[in-house]
Amino acid sequence: MNFIEAIVLGIIQGLTEFLPISSSGHLEIGKALFGNETIGQESLFLTLVLHLGTAMSTLVVFKNEILQILKGLFQLKWNEDARFSLKIILSMLPAAGVGLFLQDQIEALFSQNLVLVGGLLLVTAVLLFLADRAKDTQKKVSYSNAMILGLVQAVAILPGISRSGSTIASAVLLGVDREKAARFSFLMVLPLIFGSMAKKIVDLGGTPENTDTLALILGFGAAFLSGIIACKWMIALVKKSQLKYFSYYCILVGGITLFYGLF
Repeated sequence: MNFIEAIVLGIIQGLTEFLPISSSGHLEIGKALFGNETIGQESLFLTLVLHLGTAMSTLVVFKNEILQILKGLFQLKWNEDARFSLKIILSMLPAAGVGLFLQDQIEALFSQNLVLVGGLLLVTAVLLFLADRAKDTQKKVSYSNAMILGLVQAVAILPGISRSGSTIASAVLLGVDREKAARFSFLMVLPLIFGSMAKKIVDLGGTPENTDTLALILGFGAAFLSGIIACKWMIALVKKSQLKYFSYYCILVGGITLFYGLF
């Protein structure tokens, strides 16, 4: 992997992590276009490093909300901060279970499977289109909502299902306020990103062989900077009910990817 490839993949990750068009799916498309032949553990490790970059950008954008979560965890008082922290914990349990017990199966999917990516991008398109038409969106995230969104996030580990798109769309369809849905979606993934990265490093005993450290650093930096821009932009777009345009984009890219993968 050369430096240009790492930077481009980092930018793709940074933009697509927060825009509802599937970061993992676009990374696999990007790797295929570059002729990147890394598979399995190597490919997943690159994906995790880039995801770590966008996780760090989330820390920057949502520093106040993150302090609120930490305050709720350590205050030992049953107040609004504590309730919000519990909802975040509930939302991460399904995806954490999938990551712990289905790791090998997940790795097999991160191998430029363009037919799978294309088909799941079309699923993302349907969710976004339906969410954009939702009208009654004034509620807060409830405990039951948090569990449902956690299950959606677990499914969104598949490349092609947009994690942010599917969780935001599902929250809006459940009647949650659009801005609250976006903020909760971005916050609920943070513990999983850091946990997944730590587990992967422990499992591998370090980075995979033949890893280009400088390329990973450049990719991380590109993902971090582009992630900050995309995160702020996405919140504004969700508030304005403009998800349908991303739905059209996912239909276009999903259709092309599916056709390319098949033929």
